[in-house]
Amino acid sequence: MTDQVIDVTGLRRSYAGGFEAVRGISFTVGRGELFALLGTNGAGKTSTVELLEGLAQPAGGTVRVLGHDPYRERDAVRPRIGVMLQEGGFPSELTVTETARMWAGCTSGARPVHEALEAVGLAGRGGVRVKQLSGGEKRRLDLAMALIGDPEVLFLDEPTTGLDAEGRRETWNLVRALRERGTTVLLTTHYLEEAEQLADRLAILHEGRIATAGSVADVVASQPSHISFELPEGYLPGDLPPLAQLGVNGHDMAGRRMRLRTTELQRAATGLLMWAERAGVELRGLDVRAASLEEAFLRIAQDANKEIPQGTGNQGTDKETVA
Repeated sequence: MTDQVIDVTGLRRSYAGGFEAVRGISFTVGRGELFALLGTNGAGKTSTVELLEGLAQPAGGTVRVLGHDPYRERDAVRPRIGVMLQEGGFPSELTVTETARMWAGCTSGARPVHEALEAVGLAGRGGVRVKQLSGGEKRRLDLAMALIGDPEVLFLDEPTTGLDAEGRRETWNLVRALRERGTTVLLTTHYLEEAEQLADRLAILHEGRIATAGSVADVVASQPSHISFELPEGYLPGDLPPLAQLGVNGHDMAGRRMRLRTTELQRAATGLLMWAERAGVELRGLDVRAASLEEAFLRIAQDANKEIPQGTGNQGTDKETVA
């Protein structure tokens, strides 16, 4: 069997009125990999995931999940995938256990109901009606039903929305355990820390296109680190060592506060501190901050009216492939 469990080429999706939500994106997801789709509201994440789940037919391009077209060959795909939508929509008057039994009855090869509920921490809430669950508990129920068929491929659309910090980390641990068992996971999330913690690779969508893609480390490395400090009294920027020799790519000033940008954080920080030691001065308010996924995400969001950066991801039909 192919190691590419999800294979997307030139995918497009349009809505009534001519709005194109997905504009020719391409990527692959390998077996046992967790791939995260990020993007601002309206970037095309959910529209993309619905095409992968077979809930709609693409306007263009191709989708293959487990070697099949998920829309035209739904019978071959559906028993092997699990889907957690942004909102499950289960009947509010049913209890948690009744909901799980109903869902298990519609699922091929369903695991025992108590096992599915226990996995997400709902074993003690089986007699509670769905309408009485908290928002976080409803998300746990959604996840339990996505897992009840022990899927090969799991689609998680904003899985931890509404969960408290403890619940979010418990969900992360569950997802990690699934991945270790070989489950392929495609995740959409607004929580950048979640993507950093879980994803093997990710893609950031912007206006229906992939703006950048790769491993978390690769995406983060595309952004500069920052060093900021208050310039010592009596000193001017020209009194510092030549910034280029420190590996600094650029800087700006706000009053006496100086902010340096660098892709060589250790070199720049070491050189700056050695200069301060020799000069016998204190760099007040020193803040050394490594590049982050948040900065990469915000940079793309801020460039909304600019051309999507070239060479940082895949566009058109160029694929971001498994390393």
